[in-house]
Amino acid sequence: MSRSTFSSFTHEMVVVHRVFRRESALAPRLVRAVPDGDTTRAAQIAAHLDDYVMGLHHHHSLEDELVWPLLHARGADGGLVDRMEKQHQCIDLTLATVAEWLPAWRREANHIAREELALALTEHRTALVEHLDDEERLALPLVAEHLTVAEWDLVGQRGMERLPKNKVLLALGAILEDATAEERAYFLGRAPLLGRLLWKIVGRRQYAHWCRAVRGGLLEEARR
Repeated sequence: MSRSTFSSFTHEMVVVHRVFRRESALAPRLVRAVPDGDTTRAAQIAAHLDDYVMGLHHHHSLEDELVWPLLHARGADGGLVDRMEKQHQCIDLTLATVAEWLPAWRREANHIAREELALALTEHRTALVEHLDDEERLALPLVAEHLTVAEWDLVGQRGMERLPKNKVLLALGAILEDATAEERAYFLGRAPLLGRLLWKIVGRRQYAHWCRAVRGGLLEEARR
């Protein structure tokens, strides 16, 4: 499926943003669902949070390197681009607070570290959603106006290069989870033939297993 089915070539960023919106909403719930003292479960959720933070850092670093400088250079709305960069810095500060509490909670799974970590993740989501809303509504139209398709494609290409190979299918599953049929066809169509086969044979089951393993605690919480 070609990009002509999308209103803009930047729409794929909106689809990727859904992953961060969903996972940032689930994060404090996942932490609070871990019983006191269950260090095994805490370590599992902490590893998931490590992956989330890594993915968000990669995502934002690509914009910092490949998107905002081009918009500045081409005379786009400088105040808006500055705002995007400052919001990235604000998000980094919220993640620094998450990083302060995550090791203690991973190690001890006590209720104090759990609540402080959950609160830090909630504060992080507030800053993140404000940024994502502004980026989608205000910044992506500037990208569509001032960057070429090739320059935009480089962002996705570099993102794939930086993604650990053992995370590729999980990342694809995360993107496809809330995608429309049209969006699913587009992202799968961009993958090489081998990638599509691996997704069909291995990836779908791997992602479903991952979802059960990570989010199963929310079902247990609902039963208590």
